[in-house]
Amino acid sequence: MKIVAVLGSPRAEGNTATMTRWLLEAAGKLGAAREVFRLNQMKFQGCQGCGGCKTKAGHCVVEDDLTPVLAAVKDAEVLVLASPVYFGDLSGQMKCFFDRTYSFANPNFTSRLQPGKKSVLVLAQGDSNAANYEDIFPRYERWLKMFGFEENYLLRATGVFEAGQVKDRTEVLRQAEEIARKLRD
Repeated sequence: MKIVAVLGSPRAEGNTATMTRWLLEAAGKLGAAREVFRLNQMKFQGCQGCGGCKTKAGHCVVEDDLTPVLAAVKDAEVLVLASPVYFGDLSGQMKCFFDRTYSFANPNFTSRLQPGKKSVLVLAQGDSNAANYEDIFPRYERWLKMFGFEENYLLRATGVFEAGQVKDRTEVLRQAEEIARKLRD
């Protein structure tokens, strides 16, 4: 199994990075190959709305640091998207990346990706109220399903504001390990 993880946090050792590391370590113990991309260390643009992916090529025509990331996602069996919750949504870095996945859709909005992929959305939010921002996962899952991601999982920690605060949350670690097992099956 090949996993591609895209980290959308500006904090390299933040809570989403920790949660993603737990998930990838558990998957690695089960034999998964893993590749990690840190968006905050890349130079890239959001979707330019040029339509080139629909009219000129079967892929995003913008050439920047996201080009190899989008190619890796195409080849992966599992996509991990990790982001802190900022202003009630994904980080700006992750939103820009996600906009570029528009290139994964044909002009008629069928998927260009192989069916049967799996995904995990890793979210960390400072707000301890789990009811707040629970709309994020279903919103992005709708697009992931359109792209052919048939099994989609959420790994979420609430009430974790300071970097590294999630390290005390053994229930989140257990959930990461459980999701890793499901990804293998």
